[in-house]
Amino acid sequence: MIDITDAQKQQFQEEGYFILENVIPEPLLELLRGECGTFISQMDADMDRQDTDVLGINHRNKRYFVSNCFRKQPKLREFLFSDLMAEVCRATLGDTAYLFWEQYVVKGAEAGMKFSWHQDSGYVGYPDHKPYLTCWCALDDMSEENGTVYVMPFSQIGIRSWVKHVREEGSNDMVGYFGPEKGVPAIVPAGSIVAFTSINFHCSGTNYTSNLRRAYLAQYSAEPLLAHDGSRLWGNAEPLLRDGKSAVGDPPPDITSRFD
Repeated sequence: MIDITDAQKQQFQEEGYFILENVIPEPLLELLRGECGTFISQMDADMDRQDTDVLGINHRNKRYFVSNCFRKQPKLREFLFSDLMAEVCRATLGDTAYLFWEQYVVKGAEAGMKFSWHQDSGYVGYPDHKPYLTCWCALDDMSEENGTVYVMPFSQIGIRSWVKHVREEGSNDMVGYFGPEKGVPAIVPAGSIVAFTSINFHCSGTNYTSNLRRAYLAQYSAEPLLAHDGSRLWGNAEPLLRDGKSAVGDPPPDITSRFD
């Protein structure tokens, strides 16, 4: 069991983030690394089939975002529903938590593209949802040279609510901040977790090194997140915690009852 301090919990409440270094056990870290290459190859194959080098915000050999991998590779559930992630959720979301989303985020060697300032909630696209939790998990040692994530503390930017984003031509990034603040770079070893709210602005730099820069995102919500019209789930809503205890294996919530 990891020890998340009261100071870290307070920082999360006041600034929207904290950093846990060297907390992912080696077997789970190797699991995440081992599956990464498979999903990047699958994305390249998708690009081949569509005769393109750009699919959404994926850019061949430069930047990859491959989501919902756990549906194809159930082994990833060992990490997503681990005691480690349950403890992080308790410290941030409270006693109820659902798996909302997950994805690999990989920057190519020497040509790994930056990712613009955004809130994860900016990709949800509407303001009236409860902020969720992003756990940005470093699969490699992270530095400014290889394009680590930069997190903007609430106090540095003065924004702690949803902001409308605009799509950047060329990259297809959704961008919500154009100001001068630089944020806090996560200079962390592999196996670390940067936990932040979905309304914290963050970005990442270019990878100038000769190696891939690999991260894995696990995102959790305190309640099921629905599409704007409320008719369906936005992503996933697999229970992790209920009343502070493990809810792994419990059925997902029935949202259809809301419309009876």
